[in-house]
Amino acid sequence: MATVLVTGAAGNVGSRVVTELGERGIPVRAFVRDPDRAAAVLGGETELAHGDFAEPASVRRALDGIERMFLLCANDPRQVEYGTNAIDAAAAAGVRQVVMLSTIGAEAGSPTVFLDQHGRIEQHLRGSGTPAVVLRSSHMMSNILGFAATIRQVGRFFLPAGDARIAMVDPRDVATAAAAVLVTAEHDGSTHVLTGPEAITYTEVARRLSSALGRPIEYVDVPDEAAAVAMAQGGLPQWLAEQVVAVFGALRGGLNASTTSSVREVTGREPRAFGEFARWAAPLLVGE
Repeated sequence: MATVLVTGAAGNVGSRVVTELGERGIPVRAFVRDPDRAAAVLGGETELAHGDFAEPASVRRALDGIERMFLLCANDPRQVEYGTNAIDAAAAAGVRQVVMLSTIGAEAGSPTVFLDQHGRIEQHLRGSGTPAVVLRSSHMMSNILGFAATIRQVGRFFLPAGDARIAMVDPRDVATAAAAVLVTAEHDGSTHVLTGPEAITYTEVARRLSSALGRPIEYVDVPDEAAAVAMAQGGLPQWLAEQVVAVFGALRGGLNASTTSSVREVTGREPRAFGEFARWAAPLLVGE
């Protein structure tokens, strides 16, 4: 099989897509901004294409000889521009399939910026003429890793999630699903909403973390404004902090409260529950 281009290849999901494809014997070219970091994450044998979505020529170079592309654009004020340009470059290069990682609730025109951005890129992809698969990921379990420092230091994490029930998904299941659709044309034209096996609250997340870590962990609900301020003080750009808080508002409104069977249908096995993720993530959360 021809080489697959994986964008966002050094990230949480993209790196696992690279691994999953490699285990299937599929050659991969990883599109990365920082080759040294990518080599450390992916290993020295992965082919790297140094580039940036903000540099269209680098995207075109990376697509040379590529038949399939995994498209993952990080949240950015220019995300729609980056995503649509990459899709146009893929179409011009004759790419036979684009698999896009989107988000649950994506809809062009949504008042929530992240959902609008993903929705607009999806819309462009469907009109591009290139066979495509859209994977709409639910809220990822790995978001908790961003609170590793406060979990280690004070046994707490702080979010504006209220008592929202969220069918959060393990990023490893998202990567497995992406790899599964990248090796076949069977799913072309489809959209899959990827969730975990149950919808749980962050209070329940804290209980399962407590069990995995062997010490009490507490979830603290905080108001939206305080959450945005804390995220900005922690280093997130102000626009990003505000939009993360907006997504939590949508989650409190029930955006991600329902489970689907898509992980099982695409991968052939059941999605991981949060307890299993917590046991896997325990060393990362305690700093081992």
